[in-house]
Amino acid sequence: MSIYTEEQARAILDKVIKLSKADQCSASLNGSSGGNIRYALNSVSTSGHVSDASLAVEVAFGKRVGTATINQFDDASLEAVVRRAEELARLAPENPEFVPAIDKQAYKASGTFHDKTAKVTPEYRAAVAAACIEPCRKDKLVAAGFFSDTHNFDAIANSKGNFGYQQSSWMDFTCTVRTDDGKGSGWVARNLGDVAKFDAKSDIQTAIQKAKGSVDAKALEPGKYTVIMEPAATAGLISFMMFGFDARRADEGRSFLSKKGGGNKLGEKLFDERVSIHADPWDADAAVLPWDNEGLARERTPIVTKGRIDYLHYSRYWAHKQGKKAIGQPGNLIMLGGDKSTMDLVKGTKKGILVTRTWYIRMVDPQTVLLTGLTRDGTFYIENGEIKYPIKNFRFNESPAIMLNNIEELGKPVRVGDDESPFVMMIPPMKIRDFTFTSLSDAV
Repeated sequence: MSIYTEEQARAILDKVIKLSKADQCSASLNGSSGGNIRYALNSVSTSGHVSDASLAVEVAFGKRVGTATINQFDDASLEAVVRRAEELARLAPENPEFVPAIDKQAYKASGTFHDKTAKVTPEYRAAVAAACIEPCRKDKLVAAGFFSDTHNFDAIANSKGNFGYQQSSWMDFTCTVRTDDGKGSGWVARNLGDVAKFDAKSDIQTAIQKAKGSVDAKALEPGKYTVIMEPAATAGLISFMMFGFDARRADEGRSFLSKKGGGNKLGEKLFDERVSIHADPWDADAAVLPWDNEGLARERTPIVTKGRIDYLHYSRYWAHKQGKKAIGQPGNLIMLGGDKSTMDLVKGTKKGILVTRTWYIRMVDPQTVLLTGLTRDGTFYIENGEIKYPIKNFRFNESPAIMLNNIEELGKPVRVGDDESPFVMMIPPMKIRDFTFTSLSDAV
């Protein structure tokens, strides 16, 4: 059993809290049940289902902290894990940044659970793979992709009376389509809470069209170009930028939001006025748990408003040190935009480059958020509002802090998932001027 009801989860956590002899005790119980299917070379390679549940117990004697985990929940096992955590706490050195367990929180449930997603069957997963493989076979193309669905629950409690419980479900899909000679590549991805909104037969056509259209790519000279960035292309850059919104990093001079001589840039206007980003755990398209990893209740939080920095994340330790209020760290990022699609932005572009996605993004300089990475799976030259021909991929060196000052137009936000990002994101396609490409890449 991996999905526990609220009543069952509370019973286990209550036992743990009562068993502890430490000064304080916090515990989290999590479980998941999910399936997946993977295919490559137009054939299914693996499929499976994974179910698991685990309990983490953290106790403290003064400022000495110990943590232990377990995946068995009978009475003897629960007592054993509590005693192990206490044993480790007594052996641990004092933590100079120790903060007490959080007080009782008020959590407002968010719409993270979708029944149809939780009930996805092996037959459904097989149908997704078939919807991608069959049209590719007919067109002499090669498909490789992955579909997964997850149903989980999260429960937390502590010795101060706090308790939270919620179930969630979501799906991830990605597919790369190549021409049989390997010269053309297209890509599509979807991340959704509700599988009822997913249509593999429709989505795969995006990857097919880009694969066909990217054959015989021409080389353009590296340099600064106007670009149309699809949501997946900018999501990774913006996600990296959010590391700079940590208040401690900013105050200690390790962020692009640090001020020379000390302090941070909270309240300053740093981006184009069209840039507005907020977090909202109750957003209908991107709901997340109403608490963060510390158990703090999340709030609807303005992060950037018309280009102005409205938020920095204060951990509980740093908030206490700086005399600030600590609120739950955002679990999603919602960037406002317009009503246009990616292709609408293309139609309004005299000369530019369409970027399907960015890949292998790495930090170069955290104090300017200078990032490097590659374009991939469909990069095209635009002229007079039309896609003229495919071009070879580029390596880029660009800072999202600069990119968000060079906006010409924003499209309609869509939900984007990123394995390397801690956020669920709603990101619009963007038309950006002076985006910096530094060299060519031979990868398709």
